[in-house]
Amino acid sequence: MIEFITRRFLLLLPVLFLVSVISFSITYISPGDTAENALMNPMGGVDQRAVEEFRAKTGLDNPVHIQYINWMEKVLRGDLGESYMTGENVSEAILRCFKVTLKLAVISMLVSLIIAIPLGILSALRKGTAVDAACRLFALTGVSMPSFWQAYILIIVFALILEILPSSGYGDGSLTYIFLPAITLGTSYAAVTMRLMRASMLDVMQQDYIRAARAKGVPEHIIILKHALKNSLIPVVTVAGLNFGYLLNGSVIVETIFSWPGIGNLIVSSILSKDYPMIQGCVLFIAVIFVLVNFAVDISYAYLNPKIRYGSKT
Repeated sequence: MIEFITRRFLLLLPVLFLVSVISFSITYISPGDTAENALMNPMGGVDQRAVEEFRAKTGLDNPVHIQYINWMEKVLRGDLGESYMTGENVSEAILRCFKVTLKLAVISMLVSLIIAIPLGILSALRKGTAVDAACRLFALTGVSMPSFWQAYILIIVFALILEILPSSGYGDGSLTYIFLPAITLGTSYAAVTMRLMRASMLDVMQQDYIRAARAKGVPEHIIILKHALKNSLIPVVTVAGLNFGYLLNGSVIVETIFSWPGIGNLIVSSILSKDYPMIQGCVLFIAVIFVLVNFAVDISYAYLNPKIRYGSKT
């Protein structure tokens, strides 16, 4: 198991290097001059002397490779620089917003799995019945329904008509503020996960070892929970891991609708203000989070299916 984890970790290094290069390149692939964009006044004018001083202060007058090396040295120390617009430390701003997004992501993921896994199992075990049809209808509705439309429906029902939940904002961070955005995100991801869980469960239930267990007289609930469920979760873990990565990266649409002060909102505001250090930091942070989530998914594979860790050499 340790050898498997080590191999997977070593494969992350070139990916992380490429991510760092792409994140750093944002300053140069963006239209306009970085220093001029940072110092441009509302009327569109810019003081060239101030621009030159800004370049010297921020190191933008150095060769590109020197800028990258200096930037990476700071990144490895956990310093992502300072915002050009507010002067705020980028690392502190990202961590502050990420804590808010993390809370929403965890609850949304729980909502998704609590809905998807039982319904997927139930739909597979009741294949061809009214229960199966109802579960598939839910999945089809969830996949087809845009998240922004669902968000507005929830706001109208729970905030405007019933007046039992706040329509937006973070407030004190309690469940009353988290409920609507978490349900919006959770049910959207639950629809896809439920369909995959159903298909995986149907496939596993046709395997020879399931038939052998039934022939031996093993109770059906033991067959489902002990033999079928663990193997059917392997493809679900893949999708759940990717979904959780997307949730951790901040759902821009949902966070904007609910005025949720997470990392998605931070990215949008940084792009609109052309705050390149903040954009660079957000892109790098999000990419690293996504890579680490996929790394965790690989490790979970090895736990769910030992053949992967013993048979894979890559």
